[in-house]
Amino acid sequence: MVLQKDDSIKLLNTIDERISILKSLGVQNVVVKEFTKVFANLSPKNYVEKILVKELNAKHIVIGYDHRFGKNRTADITDLHKFAEIHNFKVEEISAQDIADVTVSSTKIRNALSTGEVNLANNYLGYNYYISGNVIKGKGLGRTIDFPTANIHVKETYKLIPHDGVYVIKSSFEGQTLYGMMNIGTNPTVDGKNRSIEVHFFNFNEDIYNTKLKIEFLKRLRSEQKFENIHALKTRLKTDKEQALNYLKTIVSE
Repeated sequence: MVLQKDDSIKLLNTIDERISILKSLGVQNVVVKEFTKVFANLSPKNYVEKILVKELNAKHIVIGYDHRFGKNRTADITDLHKFAEIHNFKVEEISAQDIADVTVSSTKIRNALSTGEVNLANNYLGYNYYISGNVIKGKGLGRTIDFPTANIHVKETYKLIPHDGVYVIKSSFEGQTLYGMMNIGTNPTVDGKNRSIEVHFFNFNEDIYNTKLKIEFLKRLRSEQKFENIHALKTRLKTDKEQALNYLKTIVSE
């Protein structure tokens, strides 16, 4: 995104989400190094000496088996081991992670999410894929058909939003666990033009505008559809809700 100005690149996590995940795993301090063109042009030697050794005083470095570094990604773990001998730090390699004989990669996870296969993506990730965003005002259509929704705005344009469709989701508000269903799409039944993210929470009716929520994806129910009229849409939403509640019975302990 920095070097090529490519807006089409989508990432699995925002910076804040990465920090949150690291903290949940017990990491106490996180340093976020801004990636700039100057930083990108550092040779492998300068990167190790200026950043890892001088700035961070690194003593033990943990990297993935396919990690590359330095200008044009010219150095790999073999080079890092050589630098480690010179500068007296240890290198630990994370081997390829396989699930059912499939090597997990961010590309495979992105591909799964891009086609709506959230269960597969969650299996690869080891946690439920989620988005974080603020609740903003919508058109209020959902309330008129007894399905009030919270419109979620994700400010980070590089965050990967799963494929359009209806999903079973999980969230929380002020310590209360919430379940519901989410629609991602353009709302074609009412001639919507812009892509939106709308969540209907079950058994919940509190004012949450301007609240930042974390929404976890549990299961995809169906693709987004254009119905003949609002009545047909409401009928299908009732079916979606019933399917979602039946699914939640199988995964949520009493």
